[in-house]
Parts: sequence; structure tokens; C-alpha cells
Amino acid sequence: MDDIIAIDGPAGSGKSTVAKLIAKKLSYSYIDTGAMYRALTFKAIRESIDLEDEDALVKLAKRTTIDIVSDKDGNLKVLLDSEDVTGLIRTPELTAKVFYAARTPGVRVEMVKIQRAIGARGKCVFEGRDITTVVFPESKYKFYLDADVKERAKRRHLELAVSGKKVSYEDTEKDVIERDNKDKTRKTAPLRRAEDAVYIDTTNMAINEVVDKIISRVKIILPGL
Repeated sequence: MDDIIAIDGPAGSGKSTVAKLIAKKLSYSYIDTGAMYRALTFKAIRESIDLEDEDALVKLAKRTTIDIVSDKDGNLKVLLDSEDVTGLIRTPELTAKVFYAARTPGVRVEMVKIQRAIGARGKCVFEGRDITTVVFPESKYKFYLDADVKERAKRRHLELAVSGKKVSYEDTEKDVIERDNKDKTRKTAPLRRAEDAVYIDTTNMAINEVVDKIISRVKIILPGL
């Protein structure tokens, strides 16, 4: 696990932006594991599968091919059965339903298989909710990003506004709190900080500060990287 950088943390903690920049600076591949659950949820909705039917979701996951590739600039492409669904899986409506797949043990087993297969390619920056605790617990480079909930909601609200989605700040904050609760209380692979993960509170930090802090830690472990 010498070339896997694992980053966990709640929504709005800066994981995605930080992971993309680290991948770009180190010429690594950026992997957003949450996109895999989004892609499966998208397919389940498309096929009118009951999201509360865990057996149906597991069967769907077993007959589904998901891959994530990124270019040299860290731009992500999500392939669902070879179809590019990158622009279709980021709606607030879909976000509100992803937890059904994320909480299903059998689905997580299938997703972890895919994530580890991607990791076997080498030189990847993974970000998600259980990367440091379940997917790559033996990685030498484990980080847990966090921030005050109001700051995380503000970031998420700005992100939605930039993408053209009109959602009130109040609704955004409520959504972030609900996602936190779902992520931290699910029975399978809940969001938590690994004991040996470096904790970084990003509330009052600029993105580049967080990126530099992580890269400096990696370089300390592997001088000359």
C-alpha cells in the first residue's frame, strides 16, 4: 500500500477538491468512491428497482460494471456498464437516495472489490467514507478531513449554486446533517476516523494549505517523492 493515499471525512469537509489537487500534483489517479454508489443508485432508479429491497440492490450490484477514470488534470469520468454517467449522478434528488445502496452490506462488498481492483493499478488518491477503515486499512497514507457543520454546509451550498442548482442554505445544512447521521450510524462500514489516520480540521484552512499538509506528510514517509 505504498502508492495509495486514503482520505475519509464527512460531506463538505473538502475531500473531493483536496484529493483532486493531490492527484494532479503527484500525477496520481483521483478516485471518488462515492460516485460508485451514486452510479448504482442511478441504475436502480432507471430500472425501477425498490431501493429498500436490499436483495435486489445486491443482485443489481453483482451484474453491474462500474469504473472510474481520471485525466491528468484530475477530471473524473464515471462509467456505468461502459456508459459515461458522470453528469447524471450529481442531482440533489439522487444524493438523497444514495444511502440505500451505501447502507446495504452486500452492495458494499461488491463496491470494495471494485475499489481494490482499481487500487491495484497503483498511484491512486481515494476519497470516501470507509477508505481508511475498510477498503485500504493498511495504506501508509491515511487522512481524515473534517470541518464545522455550518462551514461544510456553506461549501456545499456554494458548490450547488455554481453548478446551477437552486437550493436554500437552510435546506443544504439540513441535508448535510442528515447525511452525517446516515453515514455515521449505518451498521456496515460507518464513517469514522481510523485510529492511525491524520486528522485535519479544514474549517479555517485554505484548500492549498490542506493539500500541502497532506503532501508534506507523504513526503516525510517517503523522502524524495
